[in-house]
Amino acid sequence: MKYCKRCLQPDTRPNTNFTPAGLCPACDYFDQVQNVDWEERWEILQEVLRDYPRRPGMPFDCIIGVSGGKDSTRQALWVRDKLKLRPLLVCLSYPPQQVTERGTDNISNLIELGFDVVISAPAPETWRRLMRESFLRFTNWARSTEMALFSSVPQLAIRYGIPLILWGENPGLQLGDLKTLGRTGYDGNSLRYMNTLSGGVADWMLEVVGPQGLLPYQYPPPAAFEEHKLQIVYLGWFLGDWSLINNGSYSALGGLKIREDTVANTGDLKGVTSLDEDWVTLNQMIKYYKFGFGRVTDYVNEEIRLGRMTREKGISLVEQYDDACAPGYIADFCDYIGIGVDEFWERVRNATNRDLFEVGNDGTIRRRFQVGVGQ
Repeated sequence: MKYCKRCLQPDTRPNTNFTPAGLCPACDYFDQVQNVDWEERWEILQEVLRDYPRRPGMPFDCIIGVSGGKDSTRQALWVRDKLKLRPLLVCLSYPPQQVTERGTDNISNLIELGFDVVISAPAPETWRRLMRESFLRFTNWARSTEMALFSSVPQLAIRYGIPLILWGENPGLQLGDLKTLGRTGYDGNSLRYMNTLSGGVADWMLEVVGPQGLLPYQYPPPAAFEEHKLQIVYLGWFLGDWSLINNGSYSALGGLKIREDTVANTGDLKGVTSLDEDWVTLNQMIKYYKFGFGRVTDYVNEEIRLGRMTREKGISLVEQYDDACAPGYIADFCDYIGIGVDEFWERVRNATNRDLFEVGNDGTIRRRFQVGVGQ
């Protein structure tokens, strides 16, 4: 495993490539934006928006997918208050067993702030069955749910006849999933090729629920985007201060409720990520065992690039918390999909990358690599 020469991004992140100088795509992009004329980007955004004027009889200018979290709350407020647009917010609702009270409070906060919100709720039993099968087959319960999450926004854009979709960060530039890069830094119509969505609805999903039950999980094809003239625009490309912590701070001022659990239980250094549900914590832990990086790595990488954290401090935090996940989250998840905690850990150990980790006879998983070492 190789690390970026600047941050702690490993080359094991799917769809990523380092530069010849040894920088990850996100650090390379960070260097590029140091000389950006943000006023010019503002003018580019104005030109883009002029191509999507509000049509007679249409109450909305654009559509934004929201969870009520830090990124979507900041986007909604910025679009309305800075761009002077009227967005329709779209939220994919989790089943009651998964959604947190914090998550529902944050969606309620957006409504109280004056936004119109449409809730999309896939059939709960279909959701549970697909989540169970995702975990049993791939040790990744989000394989199916993320398809519904990403698909809901363009589906409802078509449904409501709103061609302009405003998204947050560009996964290619700001995370390193290079398959999502479009014609420009703000063109998001290649989002369909990200690691989460690539391949579309799979045969195993059809086996579990059949084609009718999979309608919420189908990302509209390119032909549908062309027919309805849909355009996804990455707002993060236009915002020079877009980051995990900055977005959390802006949104907290707008009423966002953050996570109160400890870092040792969640790996959430500032308590501002994935606020609408808690099982993402165990998925981040599993990601760590598969690829050698988790939630803490993503946090510290941004802070290192911004000069607010040393690489040495980042290494310490990653070593301490990148596999953090409270047993209670695991027990709740196992109860929901109908497996025992012992089976959960058996499957996690079987999915663990043995090049990166050693699994002891007692089931303990230990790192074979030294964090930050290897370029």
